[in-house]
Amino acid sequence: MNVLLISTQDIVGGAARAAYRLHQGLRKIGINSQLLVQEKFHDDGTILAPRIKLSQGIAKAKFTLETMPLKLYPRRQPTTFSLQWLPDSILPKVTKIAPDIINLHWISGAFMQIETIAKLKRPLIWTLHDMWAFTGGCHYSGDCDRYTASCGACPQLNSSSGWDLSRWIWKRKAKTFQDLNLTVVTPSLWLAKRASASSLFRNVRIEVIPYGLDTEKYRPIDRQLAREILRLPADKQLILFASLKATSDKRKGFHLLQSALQNLSQFGWNDKLELVIVGAAQVENPPQLGFKTHYLGTLNDDISLALVYSAADIFVLPSLQDNLPNTLLEAIACGTPCLAFNIGGILDIIEHQKNGYLAQPYNIEDFTQGIVWLLENKQRHQKLSQRAREKAQQEFTLEIQALRYSSVYSEVIGKVNFSKPNFSRNEK
Repeated sequence: MNVLLISTQDIVGGAARAAYRLHQGLRKIGINSQLLVQEKFHDDGTILAPRIKLSQGIAKAKFTLETMPLKLYPRRQPTTFSLQWLPDSILPKVTKIAPDIINLHWISGAFMQIETIAKLKRPLIWTLHDMWAFTGGCHYSGDCDRYTASCGACPQLNSSSGWDLSRWIWKRKAKTFQDLNLTVVTPSLWLAKRASASSLFRNVRIEVIPYGLDTEKYRPIDRQLAREILRLPADKQLILFASLKATSDKRKGFHLLQSALQNLSQFGWNDKLELVIVGAAQVENPPQLGFKTHYLGTLNDDISLALVYSAADIFVLPSLQDNLPNTLLEAIACGTPCLAFNIGGILDIIEHQKNGYLAQPYNIEDFTQGIVWLLENKQRHQKLSQRAREKAQQEFTLEIQALRYSSVYSEVIGKVNFSKPNFSRNEK
């Protein structure tokens, strides 16, 4: 079986890392997988990308041009909004590779034009890493449910017109998706429900296959050794927060974490705790968090990330909306108990008071209490850590994920059409 995965990037960003991990898992079980990307950062020879600097320069210029129509909405929210309207050169590459099946991943960033999807002429699997595939341009809809109809009057564009940019994008998708041999895969039950409720994927087959990761690379490392290597204090309890654009992406909830830490600083924890942030560098005037903070910048290699997770006592992720965050999977694989709000796909990972703590959505007091509950009892913390590692090994390994995808690939190649949503995991 020859499988082609298509992703904008290979290892930068959660969606890219998830696609590359699946690629690794497929090859590990003997499937001939190749990964086609616009930007390559890994030296893996099975990743296909433009080698000519001119092509790379064109890709960057395309992204600038891609976003120009958004200037029509000067009051839009500062969120990622993808139009995917520019022509691309993907089709000749796919024709040359001649795969049996294509697995789309995150294809935004001016990489693949929406209309190209219908021209691929292969059975398609589309792994969703956010909501973009079935919305009028946004990647997370927040409180908006207009994707269940036909978008328009988009709140993220701050538009009151029914025929705005979001409606145009939705119409293009509706036309392109007609008569596709398409199966949608979502990593979380939450995203599967959203896709099934959408007007674009209401009658498409939907499978839930969680992300996988290498649990030999992401494993518990002696905490004191990890701290010594990273030059972190040995005599403090450490809270870790990690995300791409950690302090600037509002969806990841750094502002809520700031409030929770300020609360905590009033309860006599100042001399016991310090904070570690991955995904942001320290700015000239850093925000007041109530605790000494270590900014480690951006880390992409597995060894460094495993060290950071192992060095921390707990990992926190106060996301407002999220699918199945890689950071949570990486943390539990390293035996680090996690704290997050009870939203989205997060409850597929965190078992409340078993391997972490699920706070009431956006409740700062409960989030603060979650930090205290996770840290105040050493014996409890050890049990939480053990269960975190167990869950990663039981549900989120590369092999488990690859075998599930292999089964879907084989089935799709032999069939022409699917119509009913089919959630393959039990609801919780």
